[in-house]
Amino acid sequence: MTTAFLIIDAQFDFCHPDGALFVPGAEQDIERISNLIRQHTNAIDHIVVTLDTHHLLDIAHPMFWQDATGNHPDPFTRISAEDVDNGRWIPRFAVDTAKRYVRDLEASGQFQHFIWPEHCLIGSRGASLHDTLLNALKDWSRHRELDYVAIQKGLHPLSEHFGIFQAQVPDPSVPETQLNTKLIADLVRFDRVYLMGEAKSHCVANSLKQILDYAPELVPKLVVVTDCMSDVTGLGYLADPIYAEARSKKVLFATSDAIFR
Repeated sequence: MTTAFLIIDAQFDFCHPDGALFVPGAEQDIERISNLIRQHTNAIDHIVVTLDTHHLLDIAHPMFWQDATGNHPDPFTRISAEDVDNGRWIPRFAVDTAKRYVRDLEASGQFQHFIWPEHCLIGSRGASLHDTLLNALKDWSRHRELDYVAIQKGLHPLSEHFGIFQAQVPDPSVPETQLNTKLIADLVRFDRVYLMGEAKSHCVANSLKQILDYAPELVPKLVVVTDCMSDVTGLGYLADPIYAEARSKKVLFATSDAIFR
């Protein structure tokens, strides 16, 4: 049986206590993921890691928005379409596009727009893989003589990119926001695809949802590794419907100590 790992956003800003958007529990998740790679090197045939990567002036960062008095929203502020329409929050850049984005995001039934701390800035330490995982990946590559694959997401500043396969609101003029059919084709080659990483409540959940919606051929191959992901504090409930849908479609869920038994 051939196997692939899909490791979501195992980066410093999410997985280290000094990170800009630290997810409690992520350090332990990284240890378990790294131990899996080291203990089962010969059983893992392909590894894809995703890298959330942003510009400072991103639609989900505070500086992009201001109120009528010029104040920026605090991190973890929700901005609704109504807030934008009534001028409570005003985009400072690409005004028409930003207003349309918030409306389209809300109309799609996905998350309301949410402001995050500045995180995973392009070229920063925060955007890099956690060292513990990176060292395990390098050892796996040397032993298997295979490169791990790293895929950036989130570089387009006018659309969020929680799931790895597609931006939340794709822009037809920006190819990197469109459905990544190449990645789907890369993963479907394998008998088992193990999904893990950060955060369970957001980028892992949305990657899972995109598989359910756009890559049905991956669904019977997929295993969600439950003890290798953690929620953003207080926001786990946002993804509950996604995991419930996955279970209803017979996606497998397993702990890290059971997946290679």
